[in-house]
Amino acid sequence: MELNIILSGVGGQGILTIAYVLDRASIARGYHLKQAEVHGMARRGGAVQTHLRISDGPIFSDLIPQAKADIIISVEPLEVNRYLRFLKRDGVVISSSTLVKNIPDYPDEGELLQHLLSLPRVVLLDAGKIARKAGSGRSANMVMLGAATPFLPFTLEEFHPFIRELFGGKGDWLVETNIRALTMGFKVSSFFTQLVGRGISKATAFALIQRLDPETVEPEAAAEWASRLHSNAVRNREISHSK
Repeated sequence: MELNIILSGVGGQGILTIAYVLDRASIARGYHLKQAEVHGMARRGGAVQTHLRISDGPIFSDLIPQAKADIIISVEPLEVNRYLRFLKRDGVVISSSTLVKNIPDYPDEGELLQHLLSLPRVVLLDAGKIARKAGSGRSANMVMLGAATPFLPFTLEEFHPFIRELFGGKGDWLVETNIRALTMGFKVSSFFTQLVGRGISKATAFALIQRLDPETVEPEAAAEWASRLHSNAVRNREISHSK
């Protein structure tokens, strides 16, 4: 097993917290691990990135070569573009749609999200909205870790001890908030992925999860939703042809 992950975002979004939880879960599994990181400036929203390499055998470099990353996890959508050259042909992008407009010429939101949804393998979700529903907007990083978990060799429960380790000193409520954010991210990501796997376009899947309450989304409901969306599409085509 070898897994190459790029974590990206801007300063203050907790990118290194995601890395810490993944590091500890990897060590607990007995995996080999190497990590390299660039820290941005939290106040100015500078770019932050981490190369994380996990393997069941020795790893000889802490940097991921171009076209060798299995996953890009980004807490800010524009930051994805910096690292696409590292992504494998069949790699997956897991990104939040929550913008951090930290530059004067930040691109149009619609065009940016459309570009992300055009990628071959992508999960796009509003981590900021989901985190607020979980109890704290600062938990968007845990939403993104949960969203990536369907593509990782870990269960949600394996992350719980390290979330408690990180946040336990600040109160049980914060631990539970972050675990709730992790779980919601997992469920929304799984729901999105199952919809796309059943032939629903990524744009339609994204529009749907934007409408649904992230607290009540259940991956098991994806089949029913996909059937309903397909039926609506057929009905709309029939109406259009009859005019």
